[in-house]
Amino acid sequence: MRTTAVILQGPKTLGLGEVTLTDPAAGDLVVEVRHSGISTGTEKLFWSGQMPPFPGMGYPLVPGYEAAGEVVEAAEGTGYKPGDIVFVPGANCYGEVKGLFGGAARRLVTGADRVVRIDAGLGAEGALLALAATARHALAGLNTKLPELIIGHGVFGRLLARLTLAAGGDAPTVWEINADRQSGATGYNVIHPDDDPRRDYGCIYDASGVSSLLDTMVGRLAKGGEIVLAGFYPEPLQFAFPPAFLREARFRIAAEWTREDLVATRDLIDHGALSLAGLITHTVPAQQAESAYQTAFEDPACLKMILNWENAA
Repeated sequence: MRTTAVILQGPKTLGLGEVTLTDPAAGDLVVEVRHSGISTGTEKLFWSGQMPPFPGMGYPLVPGYEAAGEVVEAAEGTGYKPGDIVFVPGANCYGEVKGLFGGAARRLVTGADRVVRIDAGLGAEGALLALAATARHALAGLNTKLPELIIGHGVFGRLLARLTLAAGGDAPTVWEINADRQSGATGYNVIHPDDDPRRDYGCIYDASGVSSLLDTMVGRLAKGGEIVLAGFYPEPLQFAFPPAFLREARFRIAAEWTREDLVATRDLIDHGALSLAGLITHTVPAQQAESAYQTAFEDPACLKMILNWENAA
């Protein structure tokens, strides 16, 4: 089988191309992708050429780990059937073209144990499941505390705030310096950091990925408070030790989601405890991938960009 996919040939060199799919084997599904999301975290680092050495990385590659689509072939014993709607966290099925992520394609082959069945009514929002699961993972690990302050009101920060409320926590404060992103909050407040007098937060979650904010975060902690690094930071992190020492600050790193997070987040959505509404600001045909990636990474008004593959060749 051959299919159309987004191919990143090198930094800032991206477009649609044809790739050959690996033949499905026992336990595999063939999925026709309807929508795929563009990550402004790890994908942006690959696109810009700033990603530090990472296992399996290299060019050319098919990006994307946020895909939702329809099962068109299912091996016996997988528990899936044609017509099922699933979320796919990427695939590695493109022969010599790397599939470190591999979700931005019209059709893909993946193991059934990687996908999660989702409600067809989610539509393009189904592609947000990985990001929501990442937020859930940050909140639901061992010995974790819910955030009192969240830094950044992008899609990830909004999901952290929504999940905090869904978990029964007090409404967090959210910092955002971009006026265009200060709207869209339900049940919590979004303010500019200059307007926040508090310096006694017990738990601060960083959803910005800006490493230079560490000293600012330390300065807002209560004694014994915790900073959760929930973003991805390509450069070394550093902070002034004396203020952190005086506060006996604690630091925690939240990694990527697990399958358990995917399933738990899907269930929260199905039961109405978590909404994904209002997070997608841009949806374009997959044929416009080149400009879509640039918009996703360079336009601050773009919260989330979705590629629509339904009419792609």
